Amino acid sequence: MLVPLLLVPWLAPASASAAAASTASGSAASGSAASGPTASGYGGAVSSVDPTATAVGLEVLRRGGNAVDAAVAVAATLGVTEPFSAGIGGGGFFVYYDARSGKVSTLDGRETAPRSMTSTAFVNPATGLPYAFQEARVSGISAGVPGTLATWDTALHRWGKRSLATNLRPAADVARRGFTVDQTFATQVSDNAAAFSQFTPTAALFLPGGQPPAVGSTLRNPDLAATYDLVARRGIDAFYGGEVGRDIVQAVQHPPVAASPALPWQYEIRPGGMTLADLRAYEVRRPAPTHMVYRGYDVYGMATPSSGGSTVGEALNILEHSNLGTLDRTQALHRYLEASALAFADRNRYVGDYTPRPLLDALLTDGFAAERACQIDPLHAATKPVLPGVPDGRYDACATATGGASTDFGKSTTNLTVADKWGNVVEYTLTIEQIGGNGIVVPGRGFLLNNELTDFNFTNTQGTADDPNLPGPGKRPRSSMAPTIVLQDGRPFLALGSPGGSTIVTTVLQILVNRIDLGMTLPEALAAPRATQRNTAAVVAEPAFIAGPGTALGALGHTFTPMAEIGAATAIEFLPRGKLLACAEPVRRGTGSAGTVHGGSR
Repeated sequence: MLVPLLLVPWLAPASASAAAASTASGSAASGSAASGPTASGYGGAVSSVDPTATAVGLEVLRRGGNAVDAAVAVAATLGVTEPFSAGIGGGGFFVYYDARSGKVSTLDGRETAPRSMTSTAFVNPATGLPYAFQEARVSGISAGVPGTLATWDTALHRWGKRSLATNLRPAADVARRGFTVDQTFATQVSDNAAAFSQFTPTAALFLPGGQPPAVGSTLRNPDLAATYDLVARRGIDAFYGGEVGRDIVQAVQHPPVAASPALPWQYEIRPGGMTLADLRAYEVRRPAPTHMVYRGYDVYGMATPSSGGSTVGEALNILEHSNLGTLDRTQALHRYLEASALAFADRNRYVGDYTPRPLLDALLTDGFAAERACQIDPLHAATKPVLPGVPDGRYDACATATGGASTDFGKSTTNLTVADKWGNVVEYTLTIEQIGGNGIVVPGRGFLLNNELTDFNFTNTQGTADDPNLPGPGKRPRSSMAPTIVLQDGRPFLALGSPGGSTIVTTVLQILVNRIDLGMTLPEALAAPRATQRNTAAVVAEPAFIAGPGTALGALGHTFTPMAEIGAATAIEFLPRGKLLACAEPVRRGTGSAGTVHGGSR
């Protein structure tokens, strides 16, 4: 969580009291109501991980921008204040509800492999063995063609009210004037110090004097401000094939390795094969969203290459075969964990960039869910990994197929949720993959490149079956990002999403179960301790979950591995008479920031 060092002119509050509130707590600008991680009110709402970004989004809404304008402005600001989780060097998935038409649309801005990439890109030709993850990550090989700027441009042309240049301005101002470094930022730099030290521009920006920036110090990024200004003047062609693009390609093909790194690195830093032609060929896709109905709610999410929509949807379909609201907490959570494992087994076996849409839709049918639900034993946790099902339309009771596991490394993303006064809604998850991406700041441009291509499986994980997530030319790696919009009677009920790599799926799923089935309020649903079962031998869970419901779940055969935090969700619930409830994390990632344009009652 980062607090702005100075109020930029674009965000100047209308009164001294508003200025004091903004500088003291990072809350929204004048005319806006914000109260830390939870806020309720009218006229639009924003929830993100960062108070500076949330304030920017609220000001866009206050000045007449719509949800898409605010989402782009928030995302651009997060590229400044949360540069290790997202930025224009990465990609993401954008889900939009249009109030006028009542339609949900999606944009696939996922990073794309260069045309030169082969299925053995992450196999060492000298040994025939896959690279260690950090060897693959901190390299040019891992960088996919970024999709974030193209996503912003596409969204604004389709649905926005303001230009890309206008929506980039506040983020450029924050980058130029600087922000105050908090503990989370400093820790993320420290954790990446060895990788960042290998590259001259990265070390210069994030390791001043050879050390992580001190908590409370000011970090300015004039290069990123200049990059935003350049794109504002010349459009995204400056990035996709222009002078910024040429610098990206140079950094990928010839990583800017420091002559004498301050810290050692045990791996060779390998070049990648991205070309200017790859950048020029990038296109934002517009797939139909995934859709299923859960207890009367219409749940919309992302299709491939994201596995988020299909895996969340399949797990919900499986859970619909149990009346969770009438079960005790142990049984409800037991079935949540078992449904998650079954859905992940099918995700790992069938879902990748080239999954045929009929197969993806088959995973979301009620008949297939019934076939999978019969695998759940109320008295015993299944031995993991469970086998995938057979989505062939025949729905043979409890049928299974052969298949293996998936390899998922730790990842980070960021998520934001926006609604405007007209009823439009944006749920947007964006990323550069690992915290710190591939470690390479593009010289003179101020942003990190992604390591998204390490989301491919390095070798076949499915035994004798085909692996849908091997690298390939022009292919997009499978994602777990799950931006989700839920409608009730055709109108928004809930929008939510989270960062967290493959734990995104279970974070979104658990929040939905908490809110819809277990009677929690939205703030309670976000705050509740989390556990994630991704078809692994042990359930990864937060300590409070293990100490609480984990005890009784252990008696059913579940075993646990602790993780300090799982996810960092944002959400908005749509209440009667136009009131909005915006929520972010109360504790995780140093707390999030939520606000509404107008507070109080009407």
